[in-house]
Amino acid sequence: MTAAAGQERQETQGTLPEGLADAIRDTAEEIAALLHGSADTGVPVPGSRWTLGEAAAHLAQANALMADLAAGIERPHGDGTAQSLAAANERVLAEFGERGAGPLARMITDRAGAFLDAVNGTAARGTLSTPLGPMDHATLGSYLLTHMLGHGYDLARALRLPHMIDRGRVELTLPFMTTAMPRVVNAPAAAGLTARYTIRLRGGAAFAVAFADGTPTVGTPTVGTPTVGTPPGRRPDCTILIEPVTFLLMALGRREPWGAIASGRILAWGRKPWLAPRFPTLFTAP
Repeated sequence: MTAAAGQERQETQGTLPEGLADAIRDTAEEIAALLHGSADTGVPVPGSRWTLGEAAAHLAQANALMADLAAGIERPHGDGTAQSLAAANERVLAEFGERGAGPLARMITDRAGAFLDAVNGTAARGTLSTPLGPMDHATLGSYLLTHMLGHGYDLARALRLPHMIDRGRVELTLPFMTTAMPRVVNAPAAAGLTARYTIRLRGGAAFAVAFADGTPTVGTPTVGTPTVGTPPGRRPDCTILIEPVTFLLMALGRREPWGAIASGRILAWGRKPWLAPRFPTLFTAP
């Protein structure tokens, strides 16, 4: 590594939470490695209407979008609802013809790097406008990582190769996940619900989610006891302990809860443990 590259990496790490810049770079490079090993980008992605090449093209486009947003360039992309985001994704994908593994691999890594360059080069550290609402640079970086991990997992499944999700990277997705949750609440499923949840990642962070008549308040992820700004002494109705990779895959709609519960990857306790199976239904995957 050159001295200039080392200084740039140090500056980025000073702007973003510890480990996030490296996780963004490494995830992009691991996705690129998957693509470089694929001769056929027309293979289907399990559980998706997209092919490998279409999913990779979407990643390249999304990384460019995130880089522009980090630089303060406004890029309208849907209205924040799942339906509008999906429609916007399909529209821009249809307008982008590249499906080759090599070019897309380079775009994914280059544009992830452009995001980090934009974070370094932006003097203002204010609020950015994103497809899922206002965010600061750190939360947008968490959003970028979350998005790459979800689609990177899809590409790995399509190629029957190991994915790149691990506990450390999952914890780095939490700033985005907890910011986005109130915006992606499934209103019909949450209607009338008043309950307090604590979500604990096995061996790691925790956060609280309190519903009041169907409206959620999500706490900041912590290593200790999570709170949501409510008076002390309020115990959760249901505590859910979940294996971290399982948490992210369920949150992104890549895994159903019942198999995870049956395999012991999810445990629940508290005054109302029967609320646990309902929790995944309360949100729509972003």
